[in-house]
Formats: sequence, structure tokens, C-alpha cells
Amino acid sequence: MAEYKVAVIPGDGVGLEVIDEGRKALEAVAFVTGNLSFQFTEFPWGSEFYRETGKLMPDDGIETLKAFDTILFGAVGDPNIPDHITLHGLLLPMRRSFDQGVCIRPAYLYPGVESPLSGKKAGDIDMVIFRENTEGEYAPVGGRLYAGTAHETVVQTNMFTRRGTERIIRAAFEYCVRRDKRKKVTSVTKSNAQSFGMVFWDEVFTEVSADFPQIETESLLVDRACMDFVRWPEDFDVVVASNLFADILSDIAAVVTGSMGLAPSANINPDREYPSLFEPVHGAAFDIMGKGIANPLATVSAVAMMLDHLGEQEAADRVDKAVARCLEQRTVLTVDLGGTASTSEMGDEAARLIREG
Repeated sequence: MAEYKVAVIPGDGVGLEVIDEGRKALEAVAFVTGNLSFQFTEFPWGSEFYRETGKLMPDDGIETLKAFDTILFGAVGDPNIPDHITLHGLLLPMRRSFDQGVCIRPAYLYPGVESPLSGKKAGDIDMVIFRENTEGEYAPVGGRLYAGTAHETVVQTNMFTRRGTERIIRAAFEYCVRRDKRKKVTSVTKSNAQSFGMVFWDEVFTEVSADFPQIETESLLVDRACMDFVRWPEDFDVVVASNLFADILSDIAAVVTGSMGLAPSANINPDREYPSLFEPVHGAAFDIMGKGIANPLATVSAVAMMLDHLGEQEAADRVDKAVARCLEQRTVLTVDLGGTASTSEMGDEAARLIREG
């Protein structure tokens, strides 16, 4: 029997609500397969921990997490704590410390789900976004001078390394080779305005693409890519972009495929030296937190990505199929998808379908 130690960090907002449904999915797939076991350890880190201690996680938090095979994460953020404090205090340190340089965010228009875009049918939108996850625009490089004076000066520097840039671009191409789709990789930059970092990215993309002659390629400026995600989303297959641009594009992709509540994310340590982290894209969702109506399927799909990364392909497929059946049958749905079910009711339905197969 395969046994996995799972660190569970519910965090903040609706993360506290959807994380239990992710655990239900893992427990259901372990029950039905009979050859998997998950040992969960929950950590109460996040904004409440910050109010009590002045830190989002303890000083030995990263060291503690190294002992785990994988991390299931909810969300971080609080209406009364600035976002740059919460994000840089919990999620970003894990991504950097565990060298989770490859972020994978799929977006698929499922049967039974209506896109806000006119005329789009199930399967018309089917893309995977590869986000550079540890540097770029999110690198904490910069500072402030003469704060509070008329001469206040602020510098924020984007940071691109050959290692990080080539790693994410190559990962996108390698994934595209395995993907049974149109075999196209789109790189997104803003190299007409950012003539150092983004031009460098374009150069690396050209170099790496030469190793994959069977893959169609294109390079788009980010403003053009945002427009095309809305008007021609079916034109995209695999998309690769920097930390900031891919973050924005993946939110657009989630919305045009029906709901932020359906978008999962995998933060991968490619060398498997450290644990990888799996989470929903939607964040803390302050507007609905505490109401029990958050869609948990993004977390359930993130669990499928976790199982795939752990090498449990059969279990991952079972979870993915349960999500698809839940959406196509439309008997138990949360408010964002036109239903009336609670978070836990939809999680129960997904778990039931996992057990049922």
C-alpha cells in the first residue's frame, strides 16, 4: 500500500471551507482503490495566526513541511491585513523555499457548464497555463527611499534567471508533447516595452522551441493575449508566461470556462527534492467567505493534480471523472454554477461519485 503524508494548510477565507472537501476526495479515492493511504496533518497558519503571533507561519514552518510528501493549501488573505503581508508571509515563501518553479493551471469548459462567452460549447476551451512561479515580477527585489517625503522613491525590479526561465518554458513544451491536443505553445510577454527581461524571455523561448520542431509556436504581447483569451480562447493549447502575466491570464481563463470555483493549480518542484503544493486558484474570496457556498471543485481538481504528481494516475483519473460527472449531471451544484448546494453538499457529491466510479 502506498502511504503519503499530506500537510494541510486551510489558511484563510473560503480556504477554510473548501479544504475539507479536498480531504474528502482523498479519503474517498483511498477507500475505493484500497491501495492508498493518506496521513493528514493540519497546520493553523494564516491570518489568525498572524494576529496572535505577528507571523503568518512559525519560524520553523518551512523546515516542518519538508517532512511531508505533498501540501494541500486553501487560500491566504484577510480583509483587514494588507495582501502583500499575507501573500509574502505564507504562500510565496513556500513556493520559493521548495523551489516550486513550475505552476500548472488548466482551464477546461466542461459539459454542463455555461461559458459567459457566446457560442462556446463543451471542450471548445481547453488550455493549460504554465506560470513561472518563483521569480519574475513577484521577486522581492527593490526598496523605498525617503518614505513619507516629497522625494519618496520606490524601486520594484523584475528578476529573470536563465535557469528559471528555461525551466518553465521547457516544462511547457514537454507537457505539450504529452498532451493529446493540437500541439501548440504560446509564449506571452511585453517585450516591446520591457526590453531587458521580456526580450530575454523571448530569446530563451526561441532557443528552447528549436528542440521541439513538432510543436507549433507563437509569441504574443500580454495585451493581445488578454484580448484573444476572450474573443478566441479555443485558439490556445499550452500557454507559458511570467509570474505576473500567467497569474492574470489564468484568472481570465477560469472565468471564460464558467467559474473561478473550477480552476485548480499545481505548484511543482520539478526535481522532487521538496514537496509540491496544490491549491484552488480562487483565493480567499472575501465576498462569500463564511457563507458556506464556495465551490469546492477547484480543490477537488487540485487533489487530482496532486495524485497525478505522486504517480497515482488511476486515482487521479477517477477524481477527474467524478468532477466531470458532477458538472454534467447538474444535480448538486453551488450558486456560482446556478445551483443551491452548500460547499459541503457539493463536496459530498464529488466524494460519492469518486466512490461510485
